[in-house]
Amino acid sequence: MTKPDNDASARLTRRALIAGAGGAALAAPLLAQELGPMIDLGLPGGPSSRPLAPTFPGKGEMIVQRIRPPLLETPMAAFSEGTITPNDRMFVRWNWDMPTSINATAHRVAVGGAVKAPVSLTLDDITNAGEHVEVVAINQCAGNGRGLSEPRVTGTQWGNGAMGCAKWTGVRLKDVLAKAGVAAGATRVRFAGLDVPLTDGAPQFIKSIPLDIAMRDDVLVAWGMNGEPLPLLHGYPLRIVVPGWFSTYWVKMLSTIEVLTGEDDSYYVAKSYRMPAQPITPDDKDFPTVSITTMPPRAFITSHADGAAVTRGKPLTLEGIAMGGDAALARVDLVGPGLKLPCALGPDEGPYAFRRWSVTLPSVTQDLAGIGVRAANANGMVQPDTLVWNPSGYARNVIERITLRAQ
Repeated sequence: MTKPDNDASARLTRRALIAGAGGAALAAPLLAQELGPMIDLGLPGGPSSRPLAPTFPGKGEMIVQRIRPPLLETPMAAFSEGTITPNDRMFVRWNWDMPTSINATAHRVAVGGAVKAPVSLTLDDITNAGEHVEVVAINQCAGNGRGLSEPRVTGTQWGNGAMGCAKWTGVRLKDVLAKAGVAAGATRVRFAGLDVPLTDGAPQFIKSIPLDIAMRDDVLVAWGMNGEPLPLLHGYPLRIVVPGWFSTYWVKMLSTIEVLTGEDDSYYVAKSYRMPAQPITPDDKDFPTVSITTMPPRAFITSHADGAAVTRGKPLTLEGIAMGGDAALARVDLVGPGLKLPCALGPDEGPYAFRRWSVTLPSVTQDLAGIGVRAANANGMVQPDTLVWNPSGYARNVIERITLRAQ
């Protein structure tokens, strides 16, 4: 976590506060008669091809999982370009319909519940609530990689591109809470945004985190993403950033902060985004569940796709990205049948960021079948060799393997 450059932060703040900045109408993309190019995600349990069109405003080439509300996946090739995911390549995930324009001057965030004095804060109030800080952190959908589950599970059939890493700029959530004063007995902090259910009676998307997490120095109310105001698709004008936790808690288009004194019985905490408390099989029923919270370590080969040809008798350098999840990345190893090599790690941009890795094999003598990279974090958590299956495909972190053909 760092303090952003003062001049750059001031420019960003002024831009974010301009009425309508980033809030110009977000026209829904029109489907052409032909969807155009497709990409094969290699999903084992069902239709595997996805369109790369239509193009959404402010976005480059993305994998279109759904148009309304938008679900856009980042092509894996984009992760070979660095540790920071550009705004136009960051994945998009909304549960319900989002507004297509925002009046920044009229926007308010209500802070209430178990507080000493409820307040309604303008964007000026929030940006002046405390020190401006910058955190580099991975934003990852809890269902990232779900489409690779065997047996197949329900939900959006993501490949591994429902993730990205950005530099987030904002103020600490605890400084915003201080504007209202947290009352005695507080246990959790709950957030709601401006997205609304598509059907009558459907639950609003609201999420909460424990008070001790809300009070961390790196949990933000953010208005900046990679040095620019948050794009509408990523939650303009404000969103919550919880480094190390899955993106379901990173509520977008923030409108309400509520301090609770007990457990959260709202649907998306008590009923949804939950996984088995202990490992189960696909035949198990009526098992206890726990909320999805922190991310586990993961690593990916980005320099070569599955099935790619490599030159026999020549050295081979493999590269990719890795994450420690809710703790700093400690180690990455290239693994495969009879193979285990430590990988060199690139620059460290913080415990919650992607980190580049690389390793060179002195000579390719045969096909490299079932190779992958295994990440371990500073807490001692290591990626497993086999999938720990769950019925929602949450928190996938099995070693992702590919085969390279020697020729």
